[in-house]
Amino acid sequence: MNVLKSAAVVAALGFCGAAYSVDGSVTISSPAEGAKVGLSGVKIDYDVVPGPKGDHVHVYVDGEQAGLLRQLKGSYTVDKLTAGKHTLCVRVVDKGHTPVGLEKCVQVVAGNVPAMGY
Repeated sequence: MNVLKSAAVVAALGFCGAAYSVDGSVTISSPAEGAKVGLSGVKIDYDVVPGPKGDHVHVYVDGEQAGLLRQLKGSYTVDKLTAGKHTLCVRVVDKGHTPVGLEKCVQVVAGNVPAMGY
């Protein structure tokens, strides 16, 4: 009986520990993957759990840094995009601005880009 109780306690502690050992996450709630967006005023809604190494986030448009954000939840507006496909990313970085490995990216299509007919 004691062995079963011990196993139950260990299992319960393991589940609790998992809840507290969050490595971090990045969520982009808008725009959705593959969304059609305008050429300006594209709002990225994000939510970040920075994990133990993260400090703040950088926003990237097509691999180029577009913004530095101290808020872990909020939005960032991309002022101008050219017509076509773009990759929007939110990346967690440390105090020295070095990426810690947590990021989320979505691809969008800006402007009125006609479908390619083959």
